[in-house]
Amino acid sequence: MATEINKEFIQSIEQLIKRNDDKALLLLLAEDHPADIAEIIDILSLNNATYLFKLLDSEQTAEALMEIDDDDREKILKNLSAEEIADEIDELDTDDAADIISELPPERITEVISEIDDDEHVKDIVDLLRYDEGTAGSLMAKELVKAKENWTIQICVREMRDQAKEVTRVHSIYVVDKNEQLIGRLSLKDLLVASDKARVSDIYIEKVD
Repeated sequence: MATEINKEFIQSIEQLIKRNDDKALLLLLAEDHPADIAEIIDILSLNNATYLFKLLDSEQTAEALMEIDDDDREKILKNLSAEEIADEIDELDTDDAADIISELPPERITEVISEIDDDEHVKDIVDLLRYDEGTAGSLMAKELVKAKENWTIQICVREMRDQAKEVTRVHSIYVVDKNEQLIGRLSLKDLLVASDKARVSDIYIEKVD
């Protein structure tokens, strides 16, 4: 059952933090979705929000970090150590991880990257940070696959199979033009029902969420 985040609930959290009752806090928030954690973080004071980030498992807080207000995220990151930020980064896909790291001061970027244990994850993040803003590379995670607008559906399906071998899971298919500029995304359903002779340009969705 979803947590009702009301005044009384927030007060309960604040009292537990004041008493340093970590066990009760972990029990209270154990089943909360990252979106709920983000909402709670937005309401709490900076000190209390930081306390929760340091207490809760990064599996719970990493996604919440992406959902909170930009200014709040910046303040919280300033209060976390490089190792603690790296723990959050470890739980994020490369595009989100790159977004977080790009918000850090230059001197902290090196510190955080040095604390990330997964060398492949580090390489993917650094590669993503090197792309020019506005290109498909700057907007797509390594977990995502891409299609070119001039491909036929038959070619697209074949290429998707090859690209999918290199990723753990396919989140989205992004569509790029001849200059590798991101122009939209492709629905798997539309891809499956389209004629083999149709082209990606005939069925892609221009809006990118």
